[in-house]
Amino acid sequence: MTTRNRTKLAPVIGAVCATVLALSSSAAHAATAESDHADTLAALKAFQAAAGPGAAVHAGNGSDSWTLSAGTGTINANRPIKADEHIRIGSQTKTFTAVVVLQLVEEGRVSLDAPIDDYLPGVVTGNGYDGTRITVRQLLQHTGGLGAYTPSPGLKTPPSNPDGTFSLSTLVRYALDASPPVSAPNEGFTYSNTGYYILGMLIEKLTEQPVHKAVTERVIQPLGLPHTVFPAPGDRTLPTPAVNGYHGVRVGPLYLWTPVISYDPSLFSSAGAMISTLEDLSVFYRSLAAGKVLSAQSLAEMRTVRQMNAETAYGLGLMTHELPCGGTARGHSGGVLGYETFTLATDDGRFVSLVTNLLVQVGQRPDAQLLRLLDTALCEDAPQRDRP
Repeated sequence: MTTRNRTKLAPVIGAVCATVLALSSSAAHAATAESDHADTLAALKAFQAAAGPGAAVHAGNGSDSWTLSAGTGTINANRPIKADEHIRIGSQTKTFTAVVVLQLVEEGRVSLDAPIDDYLPGVVTGNGYDGTRITVRQLLQHTGGLGAYTPSPGLKTPPSNPDGTFSLSTLVRYALDASPPVSAPNEGFTYSNTGYYILGMLIEKLTEQPVHKAVTERVIQPLGLPHTVFPAPGDRTLPTPAVNGYHGVRVGPLYLWTPVISYDPSLFSSAGAMISTLEDLSVFYRSLAAGKVLSAQSLAEMRTVRQMNAETAYGLGLMTHELPCGGTARGHSGGVLGYETFTLATDDGRFVSLVTNLLVQVGQRPDAQLLRLLDTALCEDAPQRDRP
């Protein structure tokens, strides 16, 4: 071999060695996380066995973070899900929407206890609805009595625009007509996407911007969330790297996965259109808990809750979960075609964000396994005095 050929090959050999070292380091880090967090790994495997092709959890305590994966992010391959891969976050979008509404409250442009009809006259009407009796607060907290509406591409969808996108005003009208009130305002809790479509319209009216731009400029960019996107209507792409989402069913030990169909994100808009990563979601909810996103008064309003069920209460776009090891974690869940997600953070810096790459059918959701996973991940990093 000539000296010249050695010179040409040196960078290539160096690059190969660097790649091998990086892969070895990554594998070693994963092995360390698995050994250090064996209880969470066991809970993750139990969750994944009842959920999608893959599942992952990204957690930590403010000074350290770690990621565990079970199953695969791509079927017919051995591809662990990573914390920096893009996922559709579904209803975790609602917390971002709520933050912008509360920013508008701080600016004196919205009153939480004013009727929505004051800002969007004639929008919430018909089919038994009266926007003069439903407040902004009630929309944020799902206590306005609005019926539940969940869009399904190709099925329960309003007429689209000629380019295949959906306008918020059309979504709202269709959802109100499809689902009559379930109670008088403030008489109960009913989780409803419709209220967050209406809040998206409120944001657009007051900011004079499309809701995706308002959330991007007011929340995503100021926090420096590099992998978080509120896609514009018509933008169906999922940035790379990405976790693949699937449809599927389980019957005992048997399962069938098929790739999720493409749909326009404007169908979910301010109720569930956003894209992020486990890492970015953790930063967002930790920043919110630390008072870096809203004023102390606004954060207190977000944390004023109504009970959803025995384990969870709901504030203004923010879920509250009491931990078995003591303390309170706050965040939001998300479910959209191909993905189920959940992120929680505590005031002392602990956090957990998880994903499975399947929207599990109602009635088959492994809720017990999910709660055990969240609790285990957060309580493993709890101060010793807070452990049960």
